[in-house]
Amino acid sequence: MGKQKKTRKLKEKDRLKPKKKEKKDPSTLKEREAPQHPSCLFFQYNTQLGPLYHILVDTNFINFSIKAKLDLVQSMMDCLYAKCIPCITDCVMTEIEKLGQKYRVALRIAKDPRFERLPCTHKGTYADDCLVQRVTQHKCYIVATVDWDLKRRIRKIPGVPIMYISNHRYNIERMPDDYGAPRF
Repeated sequence: MGKQKKTRKLKEKDRLKPKKKEKKDPSTLKEREAPQHPSCLFFQYNTQLGPLYHILVDTNFINFSIKAKLDLVQSMMDCLYAKCIPCITDCVMTEIEKLGQKYRVALRIAKDPRFERLPCTHKGTYADDCLVQRVTQHKCYIVATVDWDLKRRIRKIPGVPIMYISNHRYNIERMPDDYGAPRF
């Protein structure tokens, strides 16, 4: 019995005392954290986008372009009425290489000298995360994809247009009307 009393007293000692709530002065101003928006956005209008477009290309966009028999660079220029530089990240290139011999035409197109290679510094090779991370950091890109999940994730990022394929041609979504992108 004596041993139980000692442990009970120790437990009571070790217990934390309930914290007392501090009374707040109602006259002080309340501070709130507001998300910081980039200076390049004017409402939903991205001022960093302009002719000489940099377009981040996804793996499935290249594959569907081949199926639709579309030349990537020429079709991008036809869609936007301006010069376009397709950009491929290391993750997308790795993803195409992993697809094997069946997609060797896509690999040959991705290695075209007109395409700009963007090095990746992050860990892992999941291309969708890489594209979303790059577009979140730098809002100067248009993302070319036909992947529904990636489109859904990019739509949450303000000021980033999405290029996709429909009716055997490229279309653009969320592009300001000032630029020559047609609406269909």
